[in-house]
Amino acid sequence: MSRLQVTDCYLAPGPALRLCGLAATGAAAATVASGSLGIAHRALAIVALPPLVALVVAAWTEHRRLLPWSAAALGSFLLAIATWWAGSLHVGAAAVALAVVAVTTALLFRGSTAPVGVLRDYVTLTKPRIMSLLLVTAVGGMFVGADGVPPLADLAAMLVGLSLACGGASALNHYLDRDIDRLMGKRTRARPVAAGRIEPAYALEFGLALSALSFVLLGSLTNLLTAVLALVGNLFYVLVYTRWLKRSTPQNIVIGGAAGAVPPLVGWAAATGDLALPALALFAIVFFWTPPHFWALALLIKRDYAAAGVPMLPVVRGERETVRQIVLYTVVLIAVTLVPVAFGVFGLLYAVAALGLGGVLLWLAWRLRRELVPARAAVLFHYSLAYLALLFVAMALDPVLA
Repeated sequence: MSRLQVTDCYLAPGPALRLCGLAATGAAAATVASGSLGIAHRALAIVALPPLVALVVAAWTEHRRLLPWSAAALGSFLLAIATWWAGSLHVGAAAVALAVVAVTTALLFRGSTAPVGVLRDYVTLTKPRIMSLLLVTAVGGMFVGADGVPPLADLAAMLVGLSLACGGASALNHYLDRDIDRLMGKRTRARPVAAGRIEPAYALEFGLALSALSFVLLGSLTNLLTAVLALVGNLFYVLVYTRWLKRSTPQNIVIGGAAGAVPPLVGWAAATGDLALPALALFAIVFFWTPPHFWALALLIKRDYAAAGVPMLPVVRGERETVRQIVLYTVVLIAVTLVPVAFGVFGLLYAVAALGLGGVLLWLAWRLRRELVPARAAVLFHYSLAYLALLFVAMALDPVLA
């Protein structure tokens, strides 16, 4: 519960949600004004939906006084879309929708505000170090999909849109995990929401706003499939992994790793507009990389996970079993990285990189099994980051230098 709510003072939405409201109102007004423009009219209607959904989610979670109005705004807008065939009924529904959206936006500016926080903390919410690795895998996927260097404008649009999606998901992770972050030692207690430097509601709104903007940007500048894939990865990470798996099963990171494996699909879709078997191979590589990477970290902070009641594998099954699983998944990972070579997707450069980088990873995992000490786990964890980045760099360079 926020400090302002404790004093029975209504906490007004922050700048991020207010911008969502203004964007929704502007898009709704443009949609009504463009009724005779065909495809442009429908595109504007799609653009208005993400910020409207963000308003409803924020109202349901943190601003219940706004829920009737935000739900009515989204519902009336959907009704206007559903009656596109009905002539005057469609026009009337669109006018009502615009009015309700405008009123909802006006209500966002009522109430007492809390300190917004500093820019540095909002950057921290986006987890830029994790984001950078995800972007590398997306760029690799886009180079592979384009069979060379993609158009720079398309590459830039994909990177910005995916950055927004990753940052939004990370901010929502901070919001949902604020309770266990306070229990997991200095590393997580100092996070902006857990430490109380940013109101939980404002972190939620920030994450929702970034996610909505990502969908709009990717859908407008790349293609709808790319936008949907980025959104699916976002929702899987937030709802399936963070909200459910992380707190309920030691296999959390195995299944939840699917979220981190989506960026290569986003890159591929941005280049091609579809999905194909090579794209699924890229997905599989990141999917099987995730368990050994995160379990190496889990060995280092086992006590923190235990203190927070998070059933990570070292906590539930012990360190020896965790290391055994690390070695097993590393072997599977190396085999998976060679599948695209067997089917002729990649050439010699990538094959050498996959074997060389994979050999070092397996050696480090086996060395950890022989000598289970924190120093070995730390080396494996840090090398696994470099391993994935270098592997996807090799993927990107392979079609360019072929």
